[in-house]
Amino acid sequence: MKGNGDQTMRTISFAQATLEAMEEEMTRDGSVFVMGEDIARQGGIFGQFKGLPDKFGKERVIDTPISETAIVGAAIGAALAGMRPVADMHFADFMGVCFDEIFNQMAKIHYMFGGQKSIPMVLRAPDGMINQAAAQHSQSVEAFFAHIPGLKVVIPSNPADAKGLLKAAIRDDNPVIYFEHKGLFSMKGEVPEGDYVTPIGKAKVVRQGKDVTLVSYSMMMNHAIKAADELEKDGISVELIDLRSVSPIDEETILNSVAKTTRLVIAHEAVKRCGVGAEIAALVAEKAIDCLDAPIVRVGSPFTPVPFARILEKEYRVTTDTIVAGVRKVFA
Repeated sequence: MKGNGDQTMRTISFAQATLEAMEEEMTRDGSVFVMGEDIARQGGIFGQFKGLPDKFGKERVIDTPISETAIVGAAIGAALAGMRPVADMHFADFMGVCFDEIFNQMAKIHYMFGGQKSIPMVLRAPDGMINQAAAQHSQSVEAFFAHIPGLKVVIPSNPADAKGLLKAAIRDDNPVIYFEHKGLFSMKGEVPEGDYVTPIGKAKVVRQGKDVTLVSYSMMMNHAIKAADELEKDGISVELIDLRSVSPIDEETILNSVAKTTRLVIAHEAVKRCGVGAEIAALVAEKAIDCLDAPIVRVGSPFTPVPFARILEKEYRVTTDTIVAGVRKVFA
């Protein structure tokens, strides 16, 4: 099948798409290498690095001790020395262990050195809820890092953007955090063959609509699409925006959409309080409040740790039905 620009499209999984991105970038640029726990021995906890040691050797696919601080610190040093490291965090939840390295070193060295040095590195961070992974292995923490100047934060929702955003992140001269939802690794979708990048900081209008703007990203984008299908049956035309990047946020695409639809709903899996949805709501309130015909609605998880018990986990989850209910509020 042909896609845009006559590129051949194949159906592959999210994990395969990220693996392709790694293989292509490591082949293209000898300064790219990957490091983390169980990368070479196991191929990554979700199999997203399988086969890389055979192709590139263990000097470029490096197993590390169980120390996130050491992993990120070593990656920063390698980036300062002219390499392009990709450091895997195993689970995004573990980024708290190395927060000083991210917050005070990775994000700030370029500024503290007066722009004389860059930190071209990527942190890959599997995040989000899967079945009964509980409070310490299920969190969505993208808003923490979107608040830090000096970092770019990307968060794909589908295999094509998973590949394109990872390639863009590796090529970027700034530090990029690449969140990849654990529940998406097995998701299949059409991915162009060959070289392409998805621009960082540019949202995608997934579906044109006229009645309400629905902004989402990552796993929730797939629920948002289903919600829009359900609402269409009732004659509600939803304009869908996939953020793809939460820092920088594509303000222009959001504001243009709200000016057209006059209603806004933001949905994400992270807790609603102080989340990315709050930032987008503030943006629209400050710059486009006169366009709105209804209050802004945010959809997110409750302000509690992610529960382990199945019955509580079910109640905690943001679902297609949760998003549908949120959209209906702006028409009440």
